Formats: sequence, C-alpha cells, structure tokens
Amino acid sequence: MKWSLIFEIAQALMFARMKQTLIAATGVMFSITMFVALLGFMNGLNTMLDGLVLNRTPHIRFYNEIRPNPNQPIDQSLQFGKSLNVIRSIKPSTGRLAIHNSEAIIKTLEEDSRVLGVSPKISAQVFFNVGTIDLTGIVSGINVEKEAELFAFNDYVTSGNYADLNQTNSIILGKGAADRMLADIGDVIQVTTAQGNRIQLKVVGYFQSGLGDFDNVNSYASISTVQKMLGEPPAYITDIQVKLKDLSLAPPLAKEFGKVFEIDADDIQTVNAQFETGTSIRTLISYAVGITLLVVSGFGIYNILNMMIFEKLDTIAILKAIGFSSQDVNRIFITIALTIGLVGGALGLLFGFLAGLGIERIPFETAALPTIKTFPVDFNPKYYFIGGTFSLITTYLAGFFPARKASGVDPVEIIRGK
Repeated sequence: MKWSLIFEIAQALMFARMKQTLIAATGVMFSITMFVALLGFMNGLNTMLDGLVLNRTPHIRFYNEIRPNPNQPIDQSLQFGKSLNVIRSIKPSTGRLAIHNSEAIIKTLEEDSRVLGVSPKISAQVFFNVGTIDLTGIVSGINVEKEAELFAFNDYVTSGNYADLNQTNSIILGKGAADRMLADIGDVIQVTTAQGNRIQLKVVGYFQSGLGDFDNVNSYASISTVQKMLGEPPAYITDIQVKLKDLSLAPPLAKEFGKVFEIDADDIQTVNAQFETGTSIRTLISYAVGITLLVVSGFGIYNILNMMIFEKLDTIAILKAIGFSSQDVNRIFITIALTIGLVGGALGLLFGFLAGLGIERIPFETAALPTIKTFPVDFNPKYYFIGGTFSLITTYLAGFFPARKASGVDPVEIIRGK
C-alpha cells in the first residue's frame, strides 16, 4: 500500500481523536522539555563546582616529598643486616623541598608537544603578625602571567589588579585571611616565615576561590618576593605545575616524567578522584530522572493508542476488508505514534532550550562565589540529540504493541459482532 495513503489515514485517525492526540504530544513535549532543561542545568552546576577546584589544579604537579630514609644504619650493619629490624619514630631525612635542576626540567617540559604550559611555584608556610596574634597561613610564590594564562588566576582576584603582584614586596590575600586581619588594599602587613625571617608586604588585592577553608589561609605573591622572604636563591622552586593538552594523559605522563626526572609527581585524576565521582553520580541521577519522564510519557501514548484501537475496531475491520494488509494497519498506528513523538519531541527541544535560557538569566549571587552572577546552564548539543532520539524510541515502543494488536484484528469477527 502507498505510504501517502497510510499517512492520510493516520492523519484522519489522529484528527478524529484530536484531544487525546494533543494530550499524548503534550506529555512527550513536557518530558523532553524537563529532560533537556534538567540535564543542562545539572551539568552546568557540575561544570561550575568542578571548576572551582579543577581550574586551579594542575594536571600534573612535581615536588619533593619529605619522607624517612628507608635505608637505616642498622640495616647496613653486618650483625643485624639480615635480621627483622623494627624501628619506631623514624625522623624524616634532611632532604630539601627545592626541586633540583628545576630550570632544565621546566625547559624539557615546555618542549614536549603534549604539554600546554608550565608554571613554577613556591609554597611557604608563614605567620601573619596581627598585633600580638600570629595567624598561620601559606604564601604561594607564582609566575603571575603563567598563573593567569593556565589557571585563570585573574578570574578569582575579586579586588585589585593581579598584575600588581609583579611589584616587589606585594601580596594578594585570600578573602578569608584579609577579613581575619582586617586588612584593606594598600595596607602593609608583616609576615614571619618558619625560619624566623620577617618581611613587610603591601596588600594589592583579594583572592576568592569559593572554598572558604582555602581562602582563609592561602595568599599569593610573586616568586621573587617569596624567594626573598625565605632567603633563597633565584633558582629555588618547590613545585612545578603542568597543564596538558589532553587531561586523560595525566596519569601515564605523571609516572613517565616522575621516573625521568626522579621526582615525586601527582596527577589531577588521582588527587581529585572524589570530584569526578561526584560529577558522575550527579549526571547519572539527571539521566535517570529524565529517562523516567520519557518512559512515563510512553505509557500515556500506549494507553491512548489502545483506546483508539478499541474505538476504531470497525474502521480497522473495514480497512482490512477492502484490501489493507496486517502490515499496512501496523504501519498506520506506528505512524501515529511516531508523529506524536516527532511533534512532541520537537516542541520539547524548543521549550527545553527556552527553559535553559530562562534559568541562565536567573540571578545567582553569593559571597562565596563572586565570579558567578547567574545560574549556570550547559547547552551541549548532545542533550538535545539524546532527548530527540529517546522521544522517537519511546513513542515507537509505545505504539508497537497497540499496532501489533490492531494488525491482528479479524475483520469477519468485528463485522459479525456489529
């Protein structure tokens, strides 16, 4: 039978039950709208929350970890070397935190085609002298330009200009630390290092990452300022931060470079595994809720088509009596189901996009997240593709069983019953 005739009959049956058809299409539309809006909103939140940590975390971090010497003198002695020796309260060896030959390591990393960029860093534990009170903190010495380029440092400087760190003896305080010290921009604060060195630093800005505990203790200065503060030479570096072109390469490259440079290396996926787990769980919940909505709408279509078949048994009998095959009848009802899914799905994708635009314009301002002004929404095309595909699959399955039931109708029995 010609498809044009099948489409015409399907259209006539849908218009004859216009109210039920609109209800079914509305169910699909609502499900797709919620599916797209929910996934876009949830993944926008995931991106924002992960970005609070992952944007500020290098893909690979090189450093020297201070650990006890595994080769103890008693193990080297002839008398006890082959014995089982138990030693308690072993103190760390006198190793240095500084990375040996750091300039050569940085140059080698920058020449690697897999590396996007390299930024040196110094971490120094200090005391902020506030009157008679000493507040503990950490001052990180950074290459200001590299930090802004690779880790979006400038996005988290809420007051002042990050470039002012290039000035000698300047510091950008974490917002929490600044509040505890009542330090304003332009004030001069006194800092004492763990070695007892004292230095006065001018506050040129505030830094706020959105993580309260981090902002309470962390502050930033230039590498040269921290080297001067610690009394160390210009080659003194405690950390080398690496950004890769492909994040997935972080674990193997950390092991590879760690062996080559004979240095400790941490990769972002190992250090922040809990964030990836949280993101995966939130995404899974979003998909589960969205698919549940689609399945529920599919049951609605199934019930409506079942009722349509029951009310149109005489029409189906007449169609089969005048030459329509069981396959033709099956196609008619599958066409009805797919039409409902196509129209409802298309409208759902449109309204889902509009809902995302609406959510994106809702103000969301909080002191903990100064860089966020509205709710984040992810408009990734894959959500629309998944939503559209699921609408067609769900409506096809919802129409398959009623269509098979309709194709099995015996016209003789129906006409005799009438």
